[in-house]
Amino acid sequence: MAHCVVESAEKILDKEFRVHNEGFVRLVDYLGGDSRIVQAARVSYGEGTKTVREDAGLIDYLLRNEHTSPFEQVVLTFHIKMPIFVARQWIRHRTARVNEISGRYSVMKDEFWLPEPGVLAFQSKDNKQGRSSEPLEDKLASHIIEAMQKGQKEAYSHYQSLVDSGLARELARVNLPLSTYTEMYWQMDLHNLFRFLALRLDSHAQREIRDYAEVILEIAGRVCPLACESFRRHQLEGLKLSKEEAQAFGQLLEGKEAALGGRAMERLKEKLGMQASSH
Repeated sequence: MAHCVVESAEKILDKEFRVHNEGFVRLVDYLGGDSRIVQAARVSYGEGTKTVREDAGLIDYLLRNEHTSPFEQVVLTFHIKMPIFVARQWIRHRTARVNEISGRYSVMKDEFWLPEPGVLAFQSKDNKQGRSSEPLEDKLASHIIEAMQKGQKEAYSHYQSLVDSGLARELARVNLPLSTYTEMYWQMDLHNLFRFLALRLDSHAQREIRDYAEVILEIAGRVCPLACESFRRHQLEGLKLSKEEAQAFGQLLEGKEAALGGRAMERLKEKLGMQASSH
């Protein structure tokens, strides 16, 4: 199995893809690409890469039918700079190999995440873990951003004074806010990367981690364009229905009243991109 070099990936190695005011994602290294996936899949009967069309068809078949091990042959390593509140969600994906900057050894930088006015909103009334879809009025949003920035400056000033006093860095850091930027090296195989992206690109994920996930997918698409296109079609933009949802969908197609009520019907119509009003 020959060493795999992907020209589109080579062009972006070490390039910073900016996210928010201070963050970025950078592809540090990669192992394999689309050709590695098909080589691994065909190794059982000794055939390697064929035409691009045949390779695309095989990758599509593998992903659609959840034959995951060939995708594990591809590994991507990223350098990511993100606010701590995003990193705490990110680290829940335990299939990665991670090394994060340590505030015990390093003095944390005076860098904090601040929202754009348009992303500020009140707590959603029907989603306990998210914000409403209506942004705050400009005047109120500006006031909140100023208050957040003031709190960040005060917190860093106190942190710096504690560091300057000689207090151990591992203690001086503890009052820094979740908006403080951290950095990590994050390595994951393509199969588990797709699982990460399926969750973090979902509309229910927090907007700020979705912003990073969109960049991760763009970069992964430079390494494995065929696999990422298949992932988009079958997982991101595809649809999975339960038995009951499939039956209800069939009834809707026939112009009948669907035997699925309440919130379950709303969820089905949300999946189908339909209005949530009664049919």
